[in-house]
Amino acid sequence: MKWIKKGVIFAPDHNFDWMVSHASIPVVDEARSGVLRVYFGTRDGNGRSQTSYIEVDAEQPEKVLYIHDRPALSLGKPGTFDDSGIMPSWIVNQQHKKYLYYIGWNVKVSVPYHLSIGLAVSEDDGLSFAKVSEGPLLDRSIDEPFFNTAPCVLREADTWRMWYVSCTGWETAAERAEPRYRVGYAESSDGIHWRRTNHVCIDYTGDTDAIGRPCVYKQAERYRMFYSYRDVWGYRSERAQSYRLGYAESDDGIAWTRRDADAGIERSASGWDSEMMEYCYYYHYGDRSYLFYNGNGFGKTGIGYAVLPDTFDR
Repeated sequence: MKWIKKGVIFAPDHNFDWMVSHASIPVVDEARSGVLRVYFGTRDGNGRSQTSYIEVDAEQPEKVLYIHDRPALSLGKPGTFDDSGIMPSWIVNQQHKKYLYYIGWNVKVSVPYHLSIGLAVSEDDGLSFAKVSEGPLLDRSIDEPFFNTAPCVLREADTWRMWYVSCTGWETAAERAEPRYRVGYAESSDGIHWRRTNHVCIDYTGDTDAIGRPCVYKQAERYRMFYSYRDVWGYRSERAQSYRLGYAESDDGIAWTRRDADAGIERSASGWDSEMMEYCYYYHYGDRSYLFYNGNGFGKTGIGYAVLPDTFDR
């Protein structure tokens, strides 16, 4: 793979009082013929994230056709797992419904935040969503005592498969608590009740302290995964330690081989994605393969995209 970057699609700039900045963790779905809907997490003036979307031209995603004027999901009641923020993570189209798996945020005291996995379902083609429950699908457990987040979900036959981020602990770096996390795996028969396997799909290496936002797809009978990875120390300010995109392959979706050098995309020398690249989403439309992703500032500089040249004719 050798991706060709096409630049920024959209970056919020005080569009609404709840959409002041950031367009984090893009999730892409076909809205209708020729139009893609890109869901993302955006922040208000107090830093609380909510989910909304834009619609773009499917052949030229830099052409924004529509900016939604309200959140697609509301924050949870005080004390629930998503009372401080909601960010999208994955969407599954199933029996004329859209299953939106999302990240719920809580503000904490001993550490900055706590994350859990929630689910909302749309029956109007993704224009609005209703939460399945006020509680999370996956949260801290006896085997995972810190947090779960950023799920990727595929349905294969009668089995729903989830790859998700599992936090293994916090470390103090530059007087701030920073999490370490890796990619775990779970299965379900209905997409709601999940059985965690305690299997680690992508683990730490010598220069990797956190592996985030897995994006799994199947191509040519092999499972392929893009993800973000970073160090714990200095990743907020030092380019060498900050987020970049990695890549892995698997025959069964369980045992993975990291092949980061084959990701085919790197941070730019300057500009909106020169310090960070993270939270990518692979999407195939027609004969085109797209990679949507965030750049500097965890989505503050917006959503951009890249294409594979063998599926792009311009």
